[in-house]
Amino acid sequence: MSQTLQAVRGMNDILPDDAETWEYFENIVRDWLQSYGYRPIRMPLVEPTPLFKRAIGEVTDIVEKEMYSFEDALNGEHLTLRPEGTASCVRAAIQHSLIAAGGPQRLYYYGPMFRHERPQKGRYRQFHQIGVEALGFAGADTDAELILMCARLWDDLGLEDVALEINSLGAPEERAQHRAALIAYLEQHQDKLDEDGKRRLHTNPLRILDTKNPELQAIVEGAPRLADYLGDESKAHFEAVQVFLKDAGIPFRINHRLVRGLDYYNRTVFEWVTTRLGAQGTICAGGRYDGLFAQLGAKPQPAAGFAIGIERLLLLWQACGGESERAAPDAYVVSVGEAASGRSSCWADAGLRALALAFRRVLAGLAGFLRYRKACRGNSAIQPPRSAVPCLLCVVKARRLHSGVAPAVQLGLARLE
Repeated sequence: MSQTLQAVRGMNDILPDDAETWEYFENIVRDWLQSYGYRPIRMPLVEPTPLFKRAIGEVTDIVEKEMYSFEDALNGEHLTLRPEGTASCVRAAIQHSLIAAGGPQRLYYYGPMFRHERPQKGRYRQFHQIGVEALGFAGADTDAELILMCARLWDDLGLEDVALEINSLGAPEERAQHRAALIAYLEQHQDKLDEDGKRRLHTNPLRILDTKNPELQAIVEGAPRLADYLGDESKAHFEAVQVFLKDAGIPFRINHRLVRGLDYYNRTVFEWVTTRLGAQGTICAGGRYDGLFAQLGAKPQPAAGFAIGIERLLLLWQACGGESERAAPDAYVVSVGEAASGRSSCWADAGLRALALAFRRVLAGLAGFLRYRKACRGNSAIQPPRSAVPCLLCVVKARRLHSGVAPAVQLGLARLE
């Protein structure tokens, strides 16, 4: 007997009950994004591997350990299942000259991403993200707008215990000065660094500041702060973001250890975090990436954006009492008699199409007063499914005429408690 096949570990099926919740949530998100003038874009799941190495950084965890990369057996091309969406979105904008042809772009996308991580609740090898990108927009007002958008979505969803953390990574030359000082400081404590810290010391020391190792917290707390190396322009930009947030009444905390795991960020970075999901507490993260277009070989363009982890956000939404509206039928068709059973769908469809709009309009008003009565006493076969909302009941019988069989259709409103 052959072995039963199952899904890849960390890549989950979304079954009908959950899929309905996802679709309900997606509709909320789509309306929210479109209200801010963002338009959809869809990119391939598979991209050239060099795209992510250049954009994300060769010495990041994603590129070094987490990407699903392979060589195309047909032509030898090196390909990767996308681990994040920003690089793909910017690649598409460059390839199709979106900004040159249409000016700055507000874009969003939704779909699966892939990272080879240890699966745990809210963190999977195939996970889903909403990505929001403001391409061609400079200024602190854009950074603040992205943050305010998130705050409105949390409010729409009724989320609780969500906090905003922000930081500034400054300009590349400022980070270079800080990097040199950071390396010099960490070299003094090299014997106390863990293996990951020693590996990153001369390649990506900024990521050591984001370590979760409790034994390194004292060393990290004493490390040089990037804020002390910011120039006047970077300081003014970050202060302007804070003013926008304060004016909008959005509370925040400056987290000097917030560095993000992707190399393309500069200036403003932010995360929305919660204490309700344990270790996987970040539900949304983003920032500014003015250098990414140039990194990918195009004319420099200012840009900023963020990504929301759908699995984590749904967990938090449900933990805060959120639930979707279950789908219920607008009409229920039953056939009475053998002659009608083969024709009921066609007959009912023609009648229902003509009457659907009218009945939709009256259902809401009559729902509280109408009750379904059995069309055939004692015949449970024609009972519509139990539902909290009313539906149109269509009972189809066959009526024999000299010229053949014709439908006899009875329509009514049904609502079962």
